[in-house]
Amino acid sequence: MRVAGFGFRHATTTASLRAALDAALAQTDGAPPDALATATDKAATLAPLAHLLALPLLTLAPETIAQEGRATPNPRVPARYGHRSLSEAACLAAAGPGARLIVPATPGPDRHATCAIAESPAP
Repeated sequence: MRVAGFGFRHATTTASLRAALDAALAQTDGAPPDALATATDKAATLAPLAHLLALPLLTLAPETIAQEGRATPNPRVPARYGHRSLSEAACLAAAGPGARLIVPATPGPDRHATCAIAESPAP
């Protein structure tokens, strides 16, 4: 399973989120994600993109994201997310145990959103 995780500013648009996803996908084999993920307190902003792409939206509690130690440290990220890349932590946590990051946090052209992609091990 591939999960695209997102971190973004408060007033980010669906177009900005889509551009960040496209930038991240350009670094892969082009296979679309199976789901999108972010923190529960950001879900309402990401929901329109999930709906547009007909993908499930996986939401994670900020505490869960803060505990995802494999994500890149980022002092600009709020403490509620553990000062870790929200996009990386969300996709890794949502993809489950053993998931690996295949695309690190990648900003969209306007830099309002980042997208990272993680992949679960094959069953």
